[in-house]
This record gives sequence, C-alpha cells and structure tokens, in this order.
Amino acid sequence: MAQRLTNRVDLLDPYEVAQLGGIELAARGVVEGFLAGLHRSPFRGFSVEFAEHRPYQPGDELRYLDWKLLARADRLFVKQYEEETNLRSMVVLDVSRSMDWVGGERRLTKLEYAKRLVAALALVLLRQRDATGLIAFDERVRSVVRARARHGHWWQLLAALGELEAGQGTVAEPALRQVTDLLRRRGLVIFVSDLLLDKDLALLALQHLRHRGHQVVVFHIMDPAELSLEGPPEARFEDPETGGAVVARPRELRGVYEETVRRTIDEWRSSCRGGGIDYHHVLTDTPFGYVLRRAAASRSRFG
Repeated sequence: MAQRLTNRVDLLDPYEVAQLGGIELAARGVVEGFLAGLHRSPFRGFSVEFAEHRPYQPGDELRYLDWKLLARADRLFVKQYEEETNLRSMVVLDVSRSMDWVGGERRLTKLEYAKRLVAALALVLLRQRDATGLIAFDERVRSVVRARARHGHWWQLLAALGELEAGQGTVAEPALRQVTDLLRRRGLVIFVSDLLLDKDLALLALQHLRHRGHQVVVFHIMDPAELSLEGPPEARFEDPETGGAVVARPRELRGVYEETVRRTIDEWRSSCRGGGIDYHHVLTDTPFGYVLRRAAASRSRFG
C-alpha cells in the first residue's frame, strides 16, 4: 500500500510533477490520484439550456431521452442541460509580477504552481458537472473565460492558462468585481494569489462576494523561501512590481521579517475565516493532492 501511495502523481513533489509534461498531463495525473477510490454519484436535475448528450443510465427520466438520436444511432442518450450543473464557479488567478518568483532551483515559480493547481481544481469541478470559469489579473483584468460545464470546456481553460504570463502590479478589486457580472446566481469563487496586494481593499471585495451569497475560497500561494530572510551579509532587495530597492543585512532583519510574515499570514487567516471565507496557506513545495484534500476537508464541494 505504501508503494502505491508513493507512485501517485498527486503526492509527488510539484517540481517532479511538472517534469512529466505540460499543464494538461500534470493536472490529469493529480486529479486521477485525488479521485482514486472515490465514489462519484451522478447529479440529477435538468433545466432549459441544452449542453450535451450522455448515455442513458438506469433511473434516468424517460422524458429526457433523445428519440431522434435513438433512431439515428440505435443507442439511448439523455439530454443534459446547462443548469444541471451543481453550481457555477469562477477561479480568480493573480498573474502579477510577484507571482513570477521562485526561491529554489528545483521548485516552480508561484505562478507555474498556481496554474497547475487551478487546472486540477477546474478538472475536479467540471467532472462533477460544476460550470467553471477563469479570470486572470495583474493591475487589470488580463483574461476572462466564462463559466461553462460543456464537454471540452476544460481545454479552453487550459489554453487560457497556457497563454498567461506574469504581468506587472497587483490590483485585485476590478477582477473580483467582474465576478458579480459573470456569476448571476450564487456560486463558488476561488481566489488564487500570493496576496502581495492591498489587504483591506481585497478583503472588502472578497467579503462583498460573500455577502452576495457566494462561497469564497482563498488559496494563499507562497514560496518556502519567503518564510525566512536568508542571504549574504549584505544584500540588495528589489520589489519586482515597483522596482523599488533597498540594501539591508539579512541577519539583522531576520527576526523582525519572520515575525511580520507570521503575523500577516495569521491576519489573512483570521480575517477570511471571520468573514465566512475559506483560507488555505499553500507552499509551492506542497504536493497538489495534499492541497486538494485540505480543501476537501473543509468543503465537500471538492471531494
């Protein structure tokens, strides 16, 4: 049993997963491992917007059979509709310059890690017929893919993720405001960012979504090297988004820096959970399967 677990892609080091191939192969491998052994119950309930056909299963209502398709294909198919989705979800991904940072050679940048995590999350949601979309932003909205649950929609999301490159500054509010235009009814909002942004404004926008009835989940992406201040006796530190720089002695500032980082993480966690928002602190050396399971433990939506 231990051997089987160590061979599962979702439990491998993220850097090793990335070496298996592109985002598609990585996400598929992660999700197959994550869903291994899970029983998937079919969702029922139909509405007005036709999405696609699926093979008839015992227990399906006969009124949704496509009799014309039966005559042509000599097989029973059921019509599925867009509203069969359990909910609509929107992933809001930070692609600012600070996300394009890595603190070790055998490690993914925060953005590359986040892309694979988003692809895996989207595949899990789409497999359970939850319409899923994407908004990517830096100082402005860079990409929008509307939420759909139709066959092949995951490939559209993958194409959008593959084209994303790190931008400049970070302004989350326009992207989060746009969610309200794209999710007309209550849904799920997944915010993926290193949270190097205006905390008060971002929290206000997230809480606004929560007040509108949306479920909100925050994935706080950090490189392990960001937890402590290392370096030579004297080093020059530069802000990747503003270009501002300062020369400092890491050893002298290490204690204050580490305490500030711990306090910031605690503040985000406390503020989110106090507002009914799920918060997950994620380091880029954490296997993707562990992140998915941690989310599943607090929200059965992902399980």
